[in-house]
Amino acid sequence: MSSVDKAAILRKFREEALLGGGEKRIERQHAKGKLTARERIELLLDESSFEEYDMLKAHRCNDFGLDKQHYPGDGVVTGYGTIDGRLVYVFSQDFTVFGGSLSETYAEKIIKVMDMAAMNGAPIIGLNDSGGARIQEGIESLAGYGDIFLKNVLFSGVIPQISAILGPCAGGAVYSPAITDFTIMVENTSYMFVTGPDVVKAVTGEDVSKEELGGARIHGGKSGVSHLVCKTEQEALQLIRKLISYIPQNNMEDPISMSPTDPVDRVESWLDSFVPDNPNKPYDMRKVISAILDHGEFLEVQRMYAQNIIIGFGRMNGKSVGLIANQPSYLAGVLDNNASVKAARFIRFCDAFNIPLVTLVDVPGFMPGTKQEYGGIIRNGAKLLYAYAEATVPKIAVITRKAYGGAYDVMSSKHLRSDVNFAWPTAEIAVMGPDGAVNIIFRKELAEAEDPVAKKAELVQNYRENFANPYNAASRGYIDDVILPSNTRFRVIKSLEMLQTKRQDVPAKKHGNIPL
Repeated sequence: MSSVDKAAILRKFREEALLGGGEKRIERQHAKGKLTARERIELLLDESSFEEYDMLKAHRCNDFGLDKQHYPGDGVVTGYGTIDGRLVYVFSQDFTVFGGSLSETYAEKIIKVMDMAAMNGAPIIGLNDSGGARIQEGIESLAGYGDIFLKNVLFSGVIPQISAILGPCAGGAVYSPAITDFTIMVENTSYMFVTGPDVVKAVTGEDVSKEELGGARIHGGKSGVSHLVCKTEQEALQLIRKLISYIPQNNMEDPISMSPTDPVDRVESWLDSFVPDNPNKPYDMRKVISAILDHGEFLEVQRMYAQNIIIGFGRMNGKSVGLIANQPSYLAGVLDNNASVKAARFIRFCDAFNIPLVTLVDVPGFMPGTKQEYGGIIRNGAKLLYAYAEATVPKIAVITRKAYGGAYDVMSSKHLRSDVNFAWPTAEIAVMGPDGAVNIIFRKELAEAEDPVAKKAELVQNYRENFANPYNAASRGYIDDVILPSNTRFRVIKSLEMLQTKRQDVPAKKHGNIPL
């Protein structure tokens, strides 16, 4: 056979691989509003940067008629490329081949790029669109999932792992994305569930749709499984590119710095009168976040879930920061089960990947009630405490208003090894709010007062002036400085610059036992 003939054979195999499951199935994929596996990679990566592995790899199963169905690539496209010039590895599941179902060889392809990503210290991005395990292969497909799960765990905290759910994701297929650092879903086309609607109805009698059971809005707002929700696949892929810009290649590197174009000493005078005089009146903490970040740009994570706390990424003087903030305009910024877990996981990601933490505090305490206690608020609140105490990256906190009780301790206090703690003049730092404190401390005086209402108002005002302020904490060194709100951006950036060379040791151990 001549070299020309051999080249023709190679072209034929490549052409077959590029078609996936064939033109008709590609048309059906487009009809559902979904892109193909290769179209997704083209949109995600820099132009012409993708280099593919195992394009010609095929399954080895000969049972149930699969010996007559062989598709080069076997339903997943794998390889590497760049995002803004930075190396990333990617696998993109192809629903046009056996419904994207995972086989033994399919898993081997994914594991290969995961190993390469870890070896070369680069993020791994999974574009998921699969019906689950390939039933015809039985235990081999299940073993394949187990092998992928192990890699997810071993590489957790070593390289960033990002999952986009761009179609169905059911059964064992959901656990790999759940282990990864960020999960992105698309409205109306993304679904995640351990068991689908048919099984749910058969077992529990519940009649529920795919969207109601595991759609993007359910996981974005109710379960918290999804960190980012988009309207289209194109938006989701662009969001991954943006997310990558805030995080480092691996746990041994720092996030990349951008050339700063927003003045360090930019003053936002309106912040000096932004916090309402009435301590019970809400305000939007997102406005404070926008005021202190470079150009007000903030990539919020889990925006629809546990809205009483805000988490996300921004830049300060061109450098990436992870930001955590209580939200006074939602449940008064109280800490509950969901908010505690949401923030704790984000803090641990930032700590694993050398991203400094900036915390804005306005917290009245932990949410009371049987629902919270039965849901494990003690254990879940401890997760947040644990995450802050464990973190060794630079930690800066700014108390804008309330910091009461145990919630004061938990929200990046000096006692949990926070490096720099500021407070605004409007800060109220105490065991509890003036109203509750007066009811306890002056119970007898109030009971004996001729005018209990007037007496209580007088005592509350006196308590607020003498105790619910930042100066007692500052006098003990728990607050490093009381600052003007308008100067917050400058003071935080200067602190971050000072902490660039921070090194902090922890006791030798295999790992801690976070209260899961």
